[in-house]
Amino acid sequence: MTTAIFSFYLFAFVLITSAVLVITSKNPVHSVLWLIVSFFNAGGLFILLGAEFLAMLLIIVYVGAVAVLFLFVVMMLDIDFDTLRKGFWKNLPLGLAVSGVILAEMVLAVGVWEPARVVAMGARPGGPPAGMSNTQWIGAVLYTDYLLVFQAAGMVLLVALIGAIVLTHRTREGVRRQNIGAQIARTPGGSTRAVQPAIGGGVDLKGMDK
Repeated sequence: MTTAIFSFYLFAFVLITSAVLVITSKNPVHSVLWLIVSFFNAGGLFILLGAEFLAMLLIIVYVGAVAVLFLFVVMMLDIDFDTLRKGFWKNLPLGLAVSGVILAEMVLAVGVWEPARVVAMGARPGGPPAGMSNTQWIGAVLYTDYLLVFQAAGMVLLVALIGAIVLTHRTREGVRRQNIGAQIARTPGGSTRAVQPAIGGGVDLKGMDK
């Protein structure tokens, strides 16, 4: 067994195991940590395929940003596990029915799928042309053959960004908003100053009542 085949089986085994643990872990923090392990092993598989750019993109973006953000959000949430478990047996038949439909769709999709070519174990698929790096090759294909799809994905993300901003800045009662004009027009007399008071003299809070 060559090193490449052994590495493939190692990365694949750890990836599948960690993916199962993401779903089966009762602690959501542990699920996020197993998700990070899954991303690292998926990056290793990309490296074996010769796609170093995708591997680094997966680790930097998903592990360094998305998964860490998930971890912070989960750790800050006050999750009541007893409340989550309520109604489990009541909704179990519906969940099994939905799972069965999804499983049937996956089986049908795999059954009618015909691979265009079969890559032999240990063989690498066709790489970039001579004199061109993997990153240059991906950029050339992305901005030529898939330019419209790339632009459409960018528009979808832009609409999602605008929607998130609109929902965040909607008018709500009982919420103090930032008044930029009042901040710019503020004078030194209405601000506090950091001074060194005398012993027992206290601090002058002049202007705080305004």
